[in-house]
Amino acid sequence: MAVKITDICINCDACLDECPTESIVDNDENPTGEDTYYVNPETCTECIGDNDSPACADACPTEGCIVWDARSGDHIREGMTEGQPVVED
Repeated sequence: MAVKITDICINCDACLDECPTESIVDNDENPTGEDTYYVNPETCTECIGDNDSPACADACPTEGCIVWDARSGDHIREGMTEGQPVVED
């Protein structure tokens, strides 16, 4: 289970402090070398057990920036599709 931050991220830092598992790093610490924020799929829990929905997506001011992701090989929440925005307005 994981979420992913897309390239429409505005680097506002709103998500960084919201992550209960500290799975999000900024573009300076992105292990892929890309100039975007990164969510570690190995430690992201989609906030299950901590919040009703992913806290990063709730805090993010950019619509569609944080999407469902299955990079860790686990299934994403039932009814959700990989690449679908976590929060849709």
